[in-house]
Amino acid sequence: MHAAPVLWEERRSAAIPADKDDYMRRDATTDPALRSWVPVERGSDFPIQNLPYGTFVRASERARIGVAIGSSILALDAVAEAGLLDGICADARGVFGATSLNGLLACGRAAWRATRERISRLLSAGDQTLQAAGIAERAVLPQRSVALTLPIEAGDYVDFYSSLEHATNVGRIFRPSGDALPPNWRHLPIGYHGRSASIVSGGTAVRRPRGQINLGTGSPLYEPSRALDFELELAFVTGNGPEPPAPIPVSAARDYIFGLALLNDWSARDMQTWEYQPLGPFLAKSFATSLSPWIVTFDALEPYRVAGPVQEPAPLPHLASSAPEAYDISLEVALTSEAMRARETTEQTITRTNFRGMYWSMAQQLAHLSSNGSRVRAGDVFGSGTISGAGPKELGSLLELTWRGERPLILADGTQRSFLADGDEVVMRAWCEAQDRARVGFGELRGRVLAASAS
Repeated sequence: MHAAPVLWEERRSAAIPADKDDYMRRDATTDPALRSWVPVERGSDFPIQNLPYGTFVRASERARIGVAIGSSILALDAVAEAGLLDGICADARGVFGATSLNGLLACGRAAWRATRERISRLLSAGDQTLQAAGIAERAVLPQRSVALTLPIEAGDYVDFYSSLEHATNVGRIFRPSGDALPPNWRHLPIGYHGRSASIVSGGTAVRRPRGQINLGTGSPLYEPSRALDFELELAFVTGNGPEPPAPIPVSAARDYIFGLALLNDWSARDMQTWEYQPLGPFLAKSFATSLSPWIVTFDALEPYRVAGPVQEPAPLPHLASSAPEAYDISLEVALTSEAMRARETTEQTITRTNFRGMYWSMAQQLAHLSSNGSRVRAGDVFGSGTISGAGPKELGSLLELTWRGERPLILADGTQRSFLADGDEVVMRAWCEAQDRARVGFGELRGRVLAASAS
C-alpha cells in the first residue's frame, strides 16, 4: 500500500478567502512543484497535477480505462492486474478493468481520492513501482496510438440554463417585446431533462437534423434545420447520491461530483423556436450532445475554486452557500470550414469566455435537482447550460454571436456564418492556468457537421 500524500500549505491567493482555512490547503497531488517520470511537454493540458480519466481502444481491443499524463495514457487495467490498485475498492481489478468509468463512479469519493493519490505516487518522478512490476511499457502508452471513446455509460442527462448573460440574450432574441428573464430565473437553476441516448463521444460527426420549422407563412415545414448551432458548455458527472428522498445539500455537492468535461449541446434554433413553448426544447436538441473524452476531477480543479457572482435576491436556504463554488476555467471555441481545411487555413477562434461567471453553481444545480427527492446515480450527466460572458466576443453560441443572423461572422475563407454550414468543424477547449499553479486542461472537443440525410 502507498501512503497518502502529505498536505502542504499554499501561499494565500486573492481568489481564495483568507479566512477559509480549508480553501488555503492543497494536497500533494496539486503541488505545482510535482513532476512525473513520464515526459510532459511544457504547456501540456495534462501534467501530473491533472490526471483526468477517460477510456480508449487500441486496434481491435475492447475499451479500457486510462489516465492522461502528458501525451501518454496510463492504462489502469494493467496497473490493477499487477495489484497496484488493490484496497481502493472492493473489486479493484473489476472496477479498473471495466470498459467505462461507471464502476469507479459508483465507488464514491473516498475511492476517487485514494485512486488519485495512488496514481499520482506511481507517476511521480523517482518512483519505480511500475518498472519493478515489469509493466511500465505496456501500462504507459502514447495517446497517438489509441482512439478515445465515450468514457461513461450515461444514465440521466439534465441540461441547465445557468448563465445570466446567455439567458438574458436568448430572452431578448426570442422575446424582444417581453421580459428577457422569466420570473423564476433568479430563484432556481432552470433545467430540463434531456435524452442520455443523445450523448456521443467527442470527435463523432453530427448530422444536420430534420424537423418542423415555422417560417411564419402558414403551416410548418418538415425539412433540414437551417439554423444549426453549437452551445459551449461544461458538464459534471456524478457518483451515486444518497438514498432518496434525502437531498444533497449545497455544502455536500462536491462529495458526489466526480469531475467535469466539455460539452457541446448542439441546437437547431429554427426547430427550437417553433417547439419550445410550453415545455422547452425537444427535437431541437435531442439529435446529438457531444461530450469530451477526458473527465477532469474536482480534486485537480480545487486550486481554481473561486467565488461566483453575487446572487440577488439571496437564494432560498436550501440553495444558499457560504463557500466559493465557482471555478476559474477559461474556454474558447474555434471554427473551420471545409474550404479553410482544403486550403490549410488556420482555424478561427470565434469566442473566449470563463466559467467563473456562471450565476448558478454546479453545487446549487445538484442541490436543486435532488431537493424533491430525485435520485442521483453514477454516470448521470449535468450540462451547465451555455457559458456566455458580458462582452460581444465572450458569447457561447452563434445565436448570440450573430444575434440570430443579424450580424453574421466573416470567416477567413471570406464566407459568412449566421449558423453552421455543412462541413464546418467546431472545436472547444477549456483550461485553468495561473502563475503559481499547474495548468489543468480539458483537451479538445471536436465535432464536424454532416449534411442532412435524404428524406
